[in-house]
Amino acid sequence: MRKVLFVTSEAHPLMKTGGLGDVCGSLPRALAVLGEDVRLLMPGYHDTLLRAGKLKRIAQLTIPPLAQPVNLLEGRLPGTKAKTWLVDFPPAFDRPGNPYLNIQGHPWHDNAARYALFARVAVAIARGEAGLSWLPDLLHAHDWQAGLVPALLALAGRRPATVFTIHNLSYQGLFPYDTFLALNLPPALWSIDGLEFHGQLSFIKGGLAFADALTTVSPSYAREIQTPEHGCGLDGLLRHRSSHLHGILNGIDARIWNPARDPHLASHYSVRSLARKAINKSTLQQEVGLSVTAEAPLLGMVGRLVEQKGVDLALSALPALLKMGAQMVALGTGETRYEQELRKSADRYAGRVAALIGYDEAIAHRIEAGADMFLMPSRFEPCGLNQLYSLRYGTVPIVRNVGGLADTVLDATTENLAARRATGIVFGDAAGSALTQAVERALALHGKPRAWRQVQQTGMRQDFSWAHSAAEYQRLYSETCAIAARATSFRLPL
Repeated sequence: MRKVLFVTSEAHPLMKTGGLGDVCGSLPRALAVLGEDVRLLMPGYHDTLLRAGKLKRIAQLTIPPLAQPVNLLEGRLPGTKAKTWLVDFPPAFDRPGNPYLNIQGHPWHDNAARYALFARVAVAIARGEAGLSWLPDLLHAHDWQAGLVPALLALAGRRPATVFTIHNLSYQGLFPYDTFLALNLPPALWSIDGLEFHGQLSFIKGGLAFADALTTVSPSYAREIQTPEHGCGLDGLLRHRSSHLHGILNGIDARIWNPARDPHLASHYSVRSLARKAINKSTLQQEVGLSVTAEAPLLGMVGRLVEQKGVDLALSALPALLKMGAQMVALGTGETRYEQELRKSADRYAGRVAALIGYDEAIAHRIEAGADMFLMPSRFEPCGLNQLYSLRYGTVPIVRNVGGLADTVLDATTENLAARRATGIVFGDAAGSALTQAVERALALHGKPRAWRQVQQTGMRQDFSWAHSAAEYQRLYSETCAIAARATSFRLPL
């Protein structure tokens, strides 16, 4: 049994702001089923401690230059047997709400110090310096918040193998050079081969440059981030490390996202009882203030209201979509301009558009079950999870041909429909007109009940559970541990 330390800034249900939380709340459980001994390490945020249940202190660490000790609390990931370790340091983490942003929606002023502290605790555990009897064979770090961990470990003489996963390259953890000095990071890390990025400190480069293996969350995104268009200035480094970069598609927790058992739904259904889905549609329409009508195709959107997600494309296409007779319900939070535009649209088109600003997990499930179609017009999408939820719920996804969306949704072309392979509608250009045309295609297909039902059922039969992806991670862990064991000394990459 291999010991794996899973280092992440969020994991559902302890903390979730997006796909990172979903993945890190599900993958450790799937790996445990395959025999890995996984310990999940994350910050002890205010809300996380409230949700964590019974906790006990298992270690107390001194992290220079902090005057007070840092406690390590042990519990279980709710609903699982997975051991979870929470870094309890109130000055850094005892803040309710979003873990990264203050109430005004701006990054916390001390985010660099908070996640540098988190990284140093992870390093102490990984090197056996936390007073624990458990020592990892491999450390798996996620996104920029854990990016310093592989970098700090690379300078250590005794360390586990390291894997770093890129969930979204556009979030890089960039800070001024003065922050590098203030964090008292090893001077050897300040170079173009290290953490320096155009004169700034880049947390994510710590993972990209120093981890033994890199992964990202879909095969297509692994190729895309090696190009200037999607590489966010790091495509050169990623091309250099391409032999270490692996695209492993995210999975979903099929126990939680299951329309046959989902406790949030008005009516349970399956691929064999798909007619019951209509009950969820009428219930959702009533709940969110839409006109209750079976005839109007209902479009759903759930996610962050940011440019990446193509929210502006949906808004520009909205008048045309409504003229076609559609309704739309959107759930999410993000940029103020998009929140305001959605609210205005809901007021302007009362009974046909619903805007739910904020996030509610139960309503997200009900939108997946109640909508006829799900819009994901993303400009880029590392993997995407909502299209996978939609397939599972018989809600036909309408997606752009990028990243994980391209890897998981098969377009309803004449050929794919004839071969019973089609699972959704796929379009190319990042333009409102292209989205409008895609919805037109979807509505035309919706008007052919037998063909529509076939697409729904084909999607519902797809298996995007974690079983396959976890097995890929397990193989990568084995390869990475073997390579790390043969390494005799550290040298800077590049």
